[in-house]
Amino acid sequence: MQNRSLFAKGLLVILIALSAQLFLRPMIDGNAKEKEQPKSQASEKSTATTTQAGDLATRINSAIDESELGQARWGVSVISIADGSTVYARNADKLFTPASNMKIYTTGVALDQLGPDYRWRTSVYATTQPDANGRVQGDLILYGRGAPDLVANSKDENRGSLAKLADDLYARGIRTVAGNVIGDESYFRGEPLGDGWQWTDLQWYFAAEASALSVNGNEVDVNFVPAGKDGKSAVNTSDTENYFTVENRMAPAERSGRSTVGMHRGLSDNKVEVWGEYAPGSRGFGARLSVHQPALWAAKLFARALKARGIQVDGQTLVRDSRVPQSQRFDPGGATELAFVQSQPLSDIARKTNKESNNLFAELILRTLGRERGEQSSETGSRERGDDEAGISIIRSWLGRAGIPTVRLALHDGSGLSRLDLVTPETSARLLLALSKTGAATIFKDSLPIGGRDGTLGGRLQPLADKVFAKTGSITYDNSLSGYLITADGKTWAFSIMCNDQTGRADSIRLIDQIVILLADLPKSGPAAR
Repeated sequence: MQNRSLFAKGLLVILIALSAQLFLRPMIDGNAKEKEQPKSQASEKSTATTTQAGDLATRINSAIDESELGQARWGVSVISIADGSTVYARNADKLFTPASNMKIYTTGVALDQLGPDYRWRTSVYATTQPDANGRVQGDLILYGRGAPDLVANSKDENRGSLAKLADDLYARGIRTVAGNVIGDESYFRGEPLGDGWQWTDLQWYFAAEASALSVNGNEVDVNFVPAGKDGKSAVNTSDTENYFTVENRMAPAERSGRSTVGMHRGLSDNKVEVWGEYAPGSRGFGARLSVHQPALWAAKLFARALKARGIQVDGQTLVRDSRVPQSQRFDPGGATELAFVQSQPLSDIARKTNKESNNLFAELILRTLGRERGEQSSETGSRERGDDEAGISIIRSWLGRAGIPTVRLALHDGSGLSRLDLVTPETSARLLLALSKTGAATIFKDSLPIGGRDGTLGGRLQPLADKVFAKTGSITYDNSLSGYLITADGKTWAFSIMCNDQTGRADSIRLIDQIVILLADLPKSGPAAR
């Protein structure tokens, strides 16, 4: 109470006011150690005056503060789906790195804005019609629009593949391509890598470039095979076009023991170095590496599919992107579409994105959202806005229309791999609440991993099997979990739990699961599954 009240109201009034303040203090506030909390949606709608809520807060706070992770930063927001009231909050309005919890922003808004039935179209174009002999005079253009699930070959007739495109061209009577095969990724504007991605991640599959012409997940398997009877070791890849080159500098260890292995792929090429020593009798190892310039790789794989189908290609395989003047960009409207394949619907793509935490899929969804629903104009007069930026702008606008403040948020990619992403637990929980009111609510919920059942939660939260639908998130020092919880008494809550700055050996995932179990009102003795 301010000093002027001491003299104006008298001691009795002060005592009454202080008593009232203590009585009305929200017991559910997890930040009990702080003197003041800024007003937020969580505090305005708090129902923390009940004994049950106070017990819940005490149990959750104790679980965090008395653990080895008490020095880490914890943020929790739990909101009732029924009326939007706050069930529990701890640092709910503070900024945290969400890791893969960013995917609920990307997939949720995309499902609402693009629709669950949205499909990507990959086309083959020529500038002229084939002649009577099935000869294409000029280039054959493989034009991508961001399909996340395009593969080189597939036995599934309903799945888009380069082999299916080659089959359709042959069935159309095409036998020769006089020009080049061009892999065109110009549909997307902007950078193929997320803003704030760490360079040490870029060689690995989870940081694959987001190209409008992506194929086979833009990744290659690299496997080391120990020495056989001939005494020689080998390094093999799943790349059938030798787009990757491998330098094998592995040598047998002089003495038995553990193998020591190093592997590196350059940031601007597809050259892989493997070095180290392998122990006698070792079983070998494998790694999944990202492909640099995947659109060119797709063009090479497509040319191979054409030749395998009996279509001759006279020219080379080239790549084209959007980094040319607008007047020089390929215009599909002025060309002849000879064949096309479609992706699986967005509902299926979103499911794979969230269940498997697929970063490439999330980045392609974000860019598609920006390309399809964003303004086709520059954000500033000095540079062209990328489709990833346009997608983020749409997410911000969507949140604003849902009444969720975004002024303090920092959104930089669609997958959560960026270290620059900053959101609050309350914003994430409010997002989940807003998504539950959309026409795609059920599809979005079903896309999330189910505790004790599938996806990245298949081995976690077995005591709450079929009661938790939530997206996991994990990068170095940070873990998170955001989704929906069905409580023991049948209530549905939207929740977001974020732990940042965990630098010790303690397991924050275990504690996150323990908090979810406490929220579900299971017995305290029930151990949290990893």
